[in-house]
Amino acid sequence: MDAAFPHLGIYIKHLANHIDVFGFRIAFYGIIIGLGMLAGINIACADAKRRGQNPDLYLDFAMYAIVLSIIGARIYYVVFEWDMYKDDLLQIFNLRGGGLAIYGGVIAAVITLTVYCKVKKQSFFSMADTGVLGLILGQAIGRWGNFFNAEAFGGYTDSLFALRYKMDIVGAGMLNNDVLSHVMEIDGVKYIQVHPTFLYESCWNLMVLAFMLWYRKRKKFDGEVFFIYLGGYGLGRMIIESLRTDSLLLPNTNIAVSQLLAGLCFVVSIVCIAVGRKRVKNATK
Repeated sequence: MDAAFPHLGIYIKHLANHIDVFGFRIAFYGIIIGLGMLAGINIACADAKRRGQNPDLYLDFAMYAIVLSIIGARIYYVVFEWDMYKDDLLQIFNLRGGGLAIYGGVIAAVITLTVYCKVKKQSFFSMADTGVLGLILGQAIGRWGNFFNAEAFGGYTDSLFALRYKMDIVGAGMLNNDVLSHVMEIDGVKYIQVHPTFLYESCWNLMVLAFMLWYRKRKKFDGEVFFIYLGGYGLGRMIIESLRTDSLLLPNTNIAVSQLLAGLCFVVSIVCIAVGRKRVKNATK
């Protein structure tokens, strides 16, 4: 058995993380990310039609955003794991070796949309309100790539959703003292039991998406759904990140970069929504 959710009665005998096609290895992580992107584009285009916008605007944007977001996610990861790459710079370009950080991708997507809207003479906040529906759906799906890679989990737990991995399929960098102090042996095989933080984040993202889909017809100003995304995702990530064993840290500190950024996004979004709604209220007096 490679993995299990023992308290849910789910056992997986062999957890493959790739398939081989004509001798070429294709990681499930990449396949799942690709499916997330396709689902995200689909929901964004559907919302564009609902709003009477041209879906081609979002398809064109997606072509730029996908490529640049991957680059941004890689740059973000490399910056905060510089010690891993400083002695072998060519490894920076080895994406097959892993190392993408979602916040880097989000930042790159926002920058790309800003430039795109200026060129196309579109409203950034109007497009962002639709775009974030696709973004968070893509994130919810994409997180399951971490499951197949046996990564992005939290510390030890014996809760209902506890996830058990065979120890030898997990990278050593994912194992902290908390996890190692609770290693269990079953039929001569060592296992770890951890918080499935990728599952928590996936479920949280779906709940945020559901709220945004409900609220989008009730928004008071362009950009409000975008800020709900920033705040909603930020709140969940801020809490979930505190459980993870592999967080990227600010240099010479124990502060998780993503947790700090998530908290900042949450605060900024609350302020922006309050200011935006106040402006609308004053304008209608």
